[in-house]
Formats: sequence, C-alpha cells, structure tokens
Amino acid sequence: QVQLVESGGGLVQAGGSLRLSCAASGTIDSIYVMGWYRLASGKQRELVAHISRSLTTNYADSVKGRFTISRDNAKNTVYLQMNSLKPEDTAVYYCNALFNGRFYWGQGTQVTVSS
Repeated sequence: QVQLVESGGGLVQAGGSLRLSCAASGTIDSIYVMGWYRLASGKQRELVAHISRSLTTNYADSVKGRFTISRDNAKNTVYLQMNSLKPEDTAVYYCNALFNGRFYWGQGTQVTVSS
C-alpha cells in the first residue's frame, strides 16, 4: 500500500530552522509533483511549496527567501528546509504527492515557532 511518512517537525524559537522530510513508499510508477501544505489554527489550508519531477519549484510569497524545497527522486523523498522561522509559520505541515494517477497525503507534522 502506498503511503507518505513525514518527519522533522517540532518546537523552535523565532529565527531558528527546521528541516521536514517526507518519504513515499509502496508501488510507485512515477512521482510527478511533491509539495507541502500547511494548516494553521483557524485558517484555510495553504500551499507552501511544490516541486516537479524536473525540479521546477514554486513557493508561497510568505515563505520565499526563507524556505527551500528539494527532492531526491531515487529515494522518493521531498524535503522542506525552513530558515528564519516566524511565529506565523506555526501550523501542521502536510506532505502531498501526485503519483499513480492521484494525489496522496501524509499524516501531518506539527511546527511550532515561539516568539
């Protein structure tokens, strides 16, 4: 069975850094796009960043210059390096990937940034 497993969340002070990882496992033909969404308390789900198989990237304006998304196709893994974290980055971060003809979601990992 296909699944996405996330890790790397935690509690960090403003200005600090975290690195999130998401690994896809199971029978996979080809992962076209992998990305990260976040859901903050009382807010709508927001696209943070995504990266294509050819390594084309897109970022939300709120994280440009601070976050970097990358992927290792051989490992079917996507990463999100988060630097200069702000309290407004506090949210549950969800991994998302398009493969086997549909989107899959991870279970989410909590990121909390204290001021």
